[in-house]
Amino acid sequence: MLKIAMLSTGEEVLHGDIVDTNASWLSELFFESGFELVKRSTVGDQMTALVEELLMLSFNSDVVIVNGGLGPTSDDLSAQAAALASEKPLVLQSDWLKKLEAFFAGRGLPMPESNKKQAMLPEGSEMIDNPIGTACGFKLRLNECDLYFTPGVPSEFKLMVETLVLPDIQKQHPDNAGQECSRLYTFGTSESALSDKLDKVELPKGYMLGYRSYLPFIQVKLFGPANDLERRIKVLNVIFKLIEQHVVSVDEPMIDHLGLLLTERQASVAVAEQSTKGWLSNWLHSNDNASKLCAHGWILGDHIDVGESDNDPLAAIFALAGATKDKCSTNLAIATGKVTDGQFSIGLAAPEGEWGQTLTFKRRYNDAEQKEVISTVAGDMLRRYLSGKAMFVPYSSLTRDKEMFVPRQVLES
Repeated sequence: MLKIAMLSTGEEVLHGDIVDTNASWLSELFFESGFELVKRSTVGDQMTALVEELLMLSFNSDVVIVNGGLGPTSDDLSAQAAALASEKPLVLQSDWLKKLEAFFAGRGLPMPESNKKQAMLPEGSEMIDNPIGTACGFKLRLNECDLYFTPGVPSEFKLMVETLVLPDIQKQHPDNAGQECSRLYTFGTSESALSDKLDKVELPKGYMLGYRSYLPFIQVKLFGPANDLERRIKVLNVIFKLIEQHVVSVDEPMIDHLGLLLTERQASVAVAEQSTKGWLSNWLHSNDNASKLCAHGWILGDHIDVGESDNDPLAAIFALAGATKDKCSTNLAIATGKVTDGQFSIGLAAPEGEWGQTLTFKRRYNDAEQKEVISTVAGDMLRRYLSGKAMFVPYSSLTRDKEMFVPRQVLES
């Protein structure tokens, strides 16, 4: 198995001043390309620590991606650390120096003397082009390991990895099969409940299950050998049938699946929100397909009462959803009512009639979490309607107090 590691550098990364989004992005890209990482580490701007980590990783890995430390300032130490680790001197790359001078000249500026440092690379290393920045990347062979040094600026890093680094690794290791992953996105259940059902499945050799829990979803991940798609689909289908009630999408986030469903049906949607305060509309508009079919939307303050009848929140949500659909002349309307003592209602108005449900939180959520959970329930109702599935299912963290469907002919009578 090819051993690939990543080393992130910089005090700002080590101490949490910035989130290391480069590392998570690289891990995902490499895994999807069949080159999963076996280790990630972080070191600050300390020369001794950098040299030690480079040596340790080079002894224990086949490939190392080093990120950061290629700037012009005194705390950018990656090139010098690589030179010390490989016992090679830093030498001036005249081609890169000319590019740096042209970069600044094109902006009508003299090149600062400190930028010359970015053209100093360990002797024997291969330069890796940076089309949009001043930090020159490079590749260095050390202890039978290929180390790729990349800039920390995300846009520069991603472009360099996608166009130069990953293709070079693929060229050097054409027979690396790696693993591939299929994902089931679930909502309304728990990790333990999923595990109880799926632990009974006998997986083929080389396959394994993993779970990723993050509010409000739990991903069930099926890992299997690359180039074994037919078998992986069969195994995935077995798993899907066991947990189908709570699967909201497969191999794509729920919002992307919603966008495709809306496009297939060419169903326009209007939104009225109280408890979600714009979160639901923002979520729908985050997907291009869904955004094209979103019509008007309203955000109502908690102090506004809509169709309240004998303090019945379900009657109020029916009134809000129906009025939204009529006023906006859309195929569908989704409405979220106010939260009172942990209880809220959601309504969906459609040509066939209106569905509504009142639910209560079983656990404590902060305001941001409440908006996300309620919006996801609303999205699940929309998904279920568009897919022709049962509209009301149990949710582990919610109690359903009331549910109702009112046919169109009753509404018009």
